[in-house]
Formats: sequence, C-alpha cells, structure tokens
Amino acid sequence: MDDFDAWNWVILTIVLLPFIFGFALVGLQKKVLVRHPASGIVKNGYVGWSWSYLVFGWFVPVFRGEIAVGLFHLVLTFFTFGLFQLIMSFLYNKQYMTRLLTEGWVLSDTEENNAYAMHKLNIASFN
Repeated sequence: MDDFDAWNWVILTIVLLPFIFGFALVGLQKKVLVRHPASGIVKNGYVGWSWSYLVFGWFVPVFRGEIAVGLFHLVLTFFTFGLFQLIMSFLYNKQYMTRLLTEGWVLSDTEENNAYAMHKLNIASFN
C-alpha cells in the first residue's frame, strides 16, 4: 500500500470542503415538522445546509414533491456542469421552507425546533 502523499490530501480536502463550509456557514440540516392547518397534514421541513442536496442534487426536490423545481434544477445542474448543485446545497432547504410557509404551512414542532427554524429562516417572532 502506497503512502498517503500530498496529492491524496489535496483530493481529500477538495472532496470535504463543501461539507466543512456547509457546516460552518449554514449549520447542520435539521428536521422541523410543518402542518397544513386546513387539511391537518403534517410533513417534514428542513433548515440548515442540505447535505442531501449536495449528494443527491435535483432528486431531493422531486422526492419532496416539487417535480417542476426538480426538473428545473436538473437543467441548471446540467448546464453548469454540477456547480449549481454545490451552490444549491447552501440554499435549497431555506427556499423549500419558504415555499411551504408562504403556501400556508405552519411550524408545528417543539418550541425549541420552531425557534431554531424561525432563526434560520429570519422569521420575526410575534410573542
């Protein structure tokens, strides 16, 4: 087995850099429950850096039920040779939660998780 030389460290650093920046700048991805008041449906929302978007890309919006958004992200990822996927890993969870909340969903988790989500989404508290 060869020694772990400088090039291996460079490659490892390049691979791990998005994870390090994601954790440092935006924080870990955290699940927050949201509820639709009219229907009573409860589903998971997420705040923080989306490691799942970094790894799975445009599949994440598709799996969360946003087919058109996922297809749009596929096109942008293709034309930017994957750079869009890296950038969106920092932005997607906030955009997803903003879309849910503007469509009438409300935060429905513990007070601590709701406060964390409100802080991450820049929502003013009315208490």
